Amino acid sequence: MKNLKSANSSPWNKGKLVGQKSPLRLRDIWGIRIRLELAARIRDLAFFDLAIDSKLRACDLTKLRVRDVAHGAHVSSRAIVMQQKTHRPVQFEITVQTRAALEAWLNHARLKNEDFLFPSRQSNSAHLSTRQYSRIVKSWVASIALDPASYGTHSMRRTKASLIYRRTKNIRAVQILLGHTKLESTVRYLGIEVDDALEMAEQTEV
Repeated sequence: MKNLKSANSSPWNKGKLVGQKSPLRLRDIWGIRIRLELAARIRDLAFFDLAIDSKLRACDLTKLRVRDVAHGAHVSSRAIVMQQKTHRPVQFEITVQTRAALEAWLNHARLKNEDFLFPSRQSNSAHLSTRQYSRIVKSWVASIALDPASYGTHSMRRTKASLIYRRTKNIRAVQILLGHTKLESTVRYLGIEVDDALEMAEQTEV
């Protein structure tokens, strides 16, 4: 019976690409952004820009309410969100470009303070699900001829962190921005060697 089960069952990841999803490059970000602007996809542009800026996990990003990022029709320059996974707050900057995209979306959708920032169009959910978010991300990368199998919601979370790390080499700063409790988690996200990361972390400590 045991041998029969082994013969008939397949690994969960057979035929699937697994491992760390790639972050977007600057030219990828601009390519997607331009296509969303040209297509007048107001919601997707706001969603895309905020996903990059916030570096939030899918479960946190999709559950944001208007009050988390805005006061009335005015979008804040900074926001603090309690992470579902760690139960710890994380702060992020909302850039001028993202604020403009969000304000356009709030006006277009006529959202109120208590509303979910990105409501679902499906009747069984009040906000976008992580599965819907994943499909949206794949449509974004496909629009600039990237392989959707190589990208996912974690790509959005990793993108700005990777850009900041390349510019500053400050592993501790990136750890704080991602809201990681362990340095090892940040190392995995950035795809660098642990020994190198520890050495750099020690160099940046005051």
